[in-house]
Amino acid sequence: MNPPIATQTAVKRAASGTETRIAAYLLTEYLERLGVEVIFGLCGHTVIGFLDALEKSNIRFISVRHEQIAAHAADGYARASGKVGVLMTHLGPGLTNAATGVANAALDSIPMVVIAGDIPSYYYGRHPHQEVNLHQDADQFQVFRPFCKRVYRVDNVRDLPRIVERAFHLAQTGRPGPVLVDVPMDVFSADLEIDAFATTPPEIAKSGLDPATAARIVDALATSRRPVLYAGGGVLSARATRELQALAEALQVPVAHTLMGKGCLPHEHPLLLGQSGFWGTPIANEKCRTADLIVAIGTRLAEANSSSWDPRFTFSIPPTRLIHIDADLSEIGRNYQTELGVCADAKLALAALADEARGKRHADRGRLHEEIKRGRADFANNWADQWSSDQFPLRPERILSELRRAAPADAFIVTDVGWNKNGVGQQFPIDVPGTFITPSGLATMGFGPAAALGVKVAQPNRHSIALIGDGGFSANPSVIATAMEANLPVVWVVMDNSAFGTIAGLEQMHYGTTFGCMFECNGKPYHVDYAAMARSFGADGYLIKSAAELRPALESALASGRPSLIQVPMENAPTPTPGHWDINDIYRKGE
Repeated sequence: MNPPIATQTAVKRAASGTETRIAAYLLTEYLERLGVEVIFGLCGHTVIGFLDALEKSNIRFISVRHEQIAAHAADGYARASGKVGVLMTHLGPGLTNAATGVANAALDSIPMVVIAGDIPSYYYGRHPHQEVNLHQDADQFQVFRPFCKRVYRVDNVRDLPRIVERAFHLAQTGRPGPVLVDVPMDVFSADLEIDAFATTPPEIAKSGLDPATAARIVDALATSRRPVLYAGGGVLSARATRELQALAEALQVPVAHTLMGKGCLPHEHPLLLGQSGFWGTPIANEKCRTADLIVAIGTRLAEANSSSWDPRFTFSIPPTRLIHIDADLSEIGRNYQTELGVCADAKLALAALADEARGKRHADRGRLHEEIKRGRADFANNWADQWSSDQFPLRPERILSELRRAAPADAFIVTDVGWNKNGVGQQFPIDVPGTFITPSGLATMGFGPAAALGVKVAQPNRHSIALIGDGGFSANPSVIATAMEANLPVVWVVMDNSAFGTIAGLEQMHYGTTFGCMFECNGKPYHVDYAAMARSFGADGYLIKSAAELRPALESALASGRPSLIQVPMENAPTPTPGHWDINDIYRKGE
């Protein structure tokens, strides 16, 4: 009879004379060396060996009640810290629960490493407890293939060091994104030579612009009559806003941005046009549509920001010329004819352009500042009264107004999806770059409440405020329990319209009904008392009963140093939509 695995390992160790340690312990020490400060996750029998080592390490482990929360928290941590977010999950349902959050990170280009436990390697294909193998033995890692940069399965403990090193390398380089490391539970408990984790991810010199290309782009901007700089989330993630501002000011070029590019210039900057697309601003759409040259940086020119690529609304390319700078070659030329594509880091590219543009003569821009100021003011007049409206339930604009007054400029505003995301992107002043955090590509409902946790871990001395709808918050309110257990004084502002409000508005507009979109009980609007729920978790809960109560509640919550939830009854009012979304051409009402 063969001896147990642990005994076999001990015999091999004694025979070889090589000093070894348990792999999970070597792994945690390696993660410490890589600068990992925190891991978000949820326990399971496949990861107990890893948890044993984590308990004895300097890495903070934040336990959640659902793996999607852990994924969003790791995402928020990565955005606010600039580091790799690390997520730990159990196999099977643990991994599938995390899938939505990891996909959200992937579509927003967020660096993440997922460490997933799996069945013992010697049971592959026998369908042990919770194994996924319907099409191939040891198949669970395939669940993540559509959205991860790479999925690894550790078939031998000796492969663990190489795979983990590669995972951290890939997550951060090129276009950032998630990488999965699937680890059979016996690998965590196996012995490994003590120097096995000797290799660390290489430092990568990012690609910039060569002088000739920089001169070509600057000449094009300087001689164009109606140029626009178009900034995406890549500008923010590269910490390149100063370089963008320097380039814009040197050549007096207006700046439009995507949803994730919000904050690329201070809100009142005279060259800032605002967000483009369906939920954008008229002046941004107009200047983009009539531009003779657009230089786009760190964006994939996605549908919502581009008005479904309809040339009547946001971009008319061609005849507008497009120069596209991005870290991902596959995005260049994907949606529009591109005159010049440049694969480069946004910060290095913009720095080179700003240096080249310094002191350079440019075409007369006419009364550009006045046009921008007037265009932004005219659009803002549409909600000027709502920003001070005393009606109850509150106008959503009044909620934004009070939040902006109560929150410090460097507070992080973390949105979910719906009015909160669209309204903030369009109307809310952001002056400190990187303080607006939102799910863009996948637009995941439930992102905001959990991502705010990771933001607070990354930036413990700054406020983390989640602005969310009642639909998004009710998806998983156990975030409050995690905040209490981890002592994370996050503030959740729940905009309660008793509905999936944005979809209800679309359905009402096209079909004259809100079927399937409203929260109702016995034919009446159904409101959960989220403030009482928060108090039941041990957090602070505020239920707003008049417009005048909101700012004092915000100020109290921000000053308390405790997890706090503010529930604000709100009218289900639509966000203005100056752009276009092709779905509005698709809906047809039947009989």
